[in-house]
Amino acid sequence: MQRPNAAQLTYGSATVVLATVALLLLSGTTTLPGIAAACAAGLLLGVLVAVTMPGRAGPVKTSAPVRSASGTSGNEEIRVPAARVGGSAGTRIGS
Repeated sequence: MQRPNAAQLTYGSATVVLATVALLLLSGTTTLPGIAAACAAGLLLGVLVAVTMPGRAGPVKTSAPVRSASGTSGNEEIRVPAARVGGSAGTRIGS
């Protein structure tokens, strides 16, 4: 079985909290067995939401590296240009 992703954990946890609070407010129970039953129902509902939610589609496919005419990969030819500074960058304006 795959590990759950972040969305499954988030939706499952939110469902547990919201379902438990809603069940406790709607039932109005104050007894220990009633509170335990509401918590168990919220937990089961949250697990059901997390398990039935679609998981990962599969491994991410990446494209093959692009080869240039010289036979090297395209990543080796990338150059980052230096920051350009205008000719009047060091002068004061309005003086």
